[in-house]
Amino acid sequence: MHTMGYRFRPWREAKSIAAGQSILRYIRETAEEYGIDRNIRFNHRVVRASWSSPDARWTVEATGPDDQAVRLSCNFLYMCSGYYEYAEGHMPGWPGMDRFTGQIVHPQQWPEDLDYAGKRVIVIGSGATAVTLVPAMAEKAAHVTMLQRSPTYIVTRPSKDAIANWLHRTLPSRLAYGLARWKNILLQMYFYNLAQRKPDATRRTILKFAQMQLGRDFDVSKHFSPRYNPWDQRLCLVPDGDLFAAIRSGKASVVTDEIETFTQKGIRLRSGSELEADVIVTATGLKMRLMGGIELVVDGVATDLAKTMTYKGMMSSDVPNMAMALGYTNASWTLKCDLTSDYVCRLLNFMDEHGYAYGTPRKRDPSVAEEPALSFISG
Repeated sequence: MHTMGYRFRPWREAKSIAAGQSILRYIRETAEEYGIDRNIRFNHRVVRASWSSPDARWTVEATGPDDQAVRLSCNFLYMCSGYYEYAEGHMPGWPGMDRFTGQIVHPQQWPEDLDYAGKRVIVIGSGATAVTLVPAMAEKAAHVTMLQRSPTYIVTRPSKDAIANWLHRTLPSRLAYGLARWKNILLQMYFYNLAQRKPDATRRTILKFAQMQLGRDFDVSKHFSPRYNPWDQRLCLVPDGDLFAAIRSGKASVVTDEIETFTQKGIRLRSGSELEADVIVTATGLKMRLMGGIELVVDGVATDLAKTMTYKGMMSSDVPNMAMALGYTNASWTLKCDLTSDYVCRLLNFMDEHGYAYGTPRKRDPSVAEEPALSFISG
C-alpha cells in the first residue's frame, strides 16, 4: 500500500499488504477529505462520447438511475474506468456445469449470503483472486482445493513493512511515507530487472522459498513452477505465507490438472480422478473491455481504439483532448496513474497558457513501429 496508495495521502496503517476493508476505508476517507465524493454522479453508466472539433467539446451520454438519459459536455475527457468488463467475469465454460448439484460462484458476482462453513470448496484458478480466496475460505470451510490448469509463481512477504513502520514512528508522517514509498518502488524495479536479466536464477530462488514453506515432500516443481519465466506474467504475492500455511495445515490443497467435465458431485479431471465439492468458485479472471465499452465518436466517425496508437500510454492517436488512466502491469497501478494525472495537468495548463482549444497526438514518424500496449503473455 505504500506504492498502491495515493502519493498525496500517506497510508498510515501497520499492515502494508492490507485487507479489502482497510483499502476501501482509505479510498473513502481520501475521497471525503478532498471533496471528490461530492463531485461524483453515482449509479450512472457512460454509453457514448462524441467529439466536435468546431466546438472543441466532448458530449458525454450516460444512463442514470431508472435508465434516465443524461447528457454532459466538457473540454477534456479523462477516462479512469480501467480495461475490464464490470458486468461479468470471464467464464471459460466447461461441459456438464448444469449437472453440478452444488453452488457455482464467480468472484465478480460474490453472493453476500454465501455460506461455505463446513463445506468442501473447489477454487478454479491460480491467479491473485485464487491465492487470496483459498486461505481466507480455508478458515471456515471443511477443505479448499485450488484447482489449476497451470501454476503461477507465488512469493511471500510480511504483511507489515517493518522498515516503513519504523520510519513512521521516528519521522514526520509525509516524510516517512515518501521514504517508504521510494524504498518499495526501487525494490520492485530491482527485482523485476533481476528477473528479466537472470530468469533461471530468479525461478530457482522463488521455488526454493516455496519449498521451504511447504516442506521437502511437497512437489513444488509440479504445482508452483510455471512454464514461463518470472514476470512474463504477473507474480502472486501472499502475505505472511498464508496460502502456504493453509496447505501445510491440511485445510487446503493444490491440484494441477485439466477439467474434463463437471459432474453431479464435483469435477472429473483429465487424469480420471474426481474432486467432490459443495461449492465451486470460478476464479477464472476478468474480461477485457477498454473504457467500459463506451462508443467513441470523433467528428461523426466512430473510433476503433484497437486501431490507434497510444501516446505515453495514456492518449490515443487522432483522438483530441482525451486521456486514459492506465497503470503498470509490473508495478503498482497507482504509480503510473499518478504520472498520467501529472501529465494531464501540465497539458491542460500549457493549453490554457497558449490559447490552444485542443491537443491531438499524431503518428507522423514512419520509423515508429507498432508493438503491444501490454507486453505480458497472459491470457
